Amino acid sequence: MTMATTPAAAAGTWLLGGDLPVTRMGYGAMQLAGKGVFGPPEDPDRARAALRKAVELGVTHIDTSDFYGPYVTNEILRDTLSPYGDELVFVTKVGARRDEQGNWLHWLDPAGLRQAVEENLEHLGLDRMDVVNLRVGETDGAAQGSIAAGFEALAGLREEGLIRHLGVSNVTAAQLDEALAIAPVACVQNMFNVWSRNDDALVDRCNEQMIAYVPYFPLGSAFQPMGSTERLDGVAAKHGVSVHQVALAWLLHRSPAILVIPGSGDPAHVEDNVAAAALRLDLDDLAALEGTAG
Repeated sequence: MTMATTPAAAAGTWLLGGDLPVTRMGYGAMQLAGKGVFGPPEDPDRARAALRKAVELGVTHIDTSDFYGPYVTNEILRDTLSPYGDELVFVTKVGARRDEQGNWLHWLDPAGLRQAVEENLEHLGLDRMDVVNLRVGETDGAAQGSIAAGFEALAGLREEGLIRHLGVSNVTAAQLDEALAIAPVACVQNMFNVWSRNDDALVDRCNEQMIAYVPYFPLGSAFQPMGSTERLDGVAAKHGVSVHQVALAWLLHRSPAILVIPGSGDPAHVEDNVAAAALRLDLDDLAALEGTAG
């Protein structure tokens, strides 16, 4: 199937960085790792089947990181999909690492960022990363402070040819300004979903500046769990779909700059998520969902 006819392409495409066409319905590879995003998956065959299902349904935007596992997710991607099709675009993130207990630690010094980029390339089996996001802040959201040193380090790796485009994750509007003063920004990856909309203004700004906005935790998480589903239940019943599909479809309707990256290690869940790309919400649906924000 061509991108124009795949289920994942039903919500349209976006030129990431201005030159990389991706389906707005993407796939987040985090859940290919084990419990707590640490170690191998309990069922490696099912994890690989979930990944293959995403690609079969036409997903071309795959979000990953070497600190998922660590290394596990990228190795599954390489072993399952390599040699890669030209249509696949891989987006990773650096700025953190895991210790032996699975804790998340900052890793933002220039030497560490270079090592992280090189290890992502090695474990994915690539010569150049399509997009690398600088992940800052804390696990549950952005934090104040300068990101210039880390972003300058990645901009240097871009000049060397190891990275095609740069992005930022867990940032404030001021930190995005700081990054843009250093180098072009292809995407912003922040927490945003139908229940948590603190980034509303930043979503609109990204659309105006042709910067992709990629919400992580699009369905909530342990840090920001799914909120009330009463209004989503009504919309879901009207369309005969799942609440998760409504939440994903709302994001796709919220702004043309939004790219969604729901993740799952279950092929059936992947199919359910991708089906949200074809869900068309009407004005009554969108008005009803306005009341879901916390």
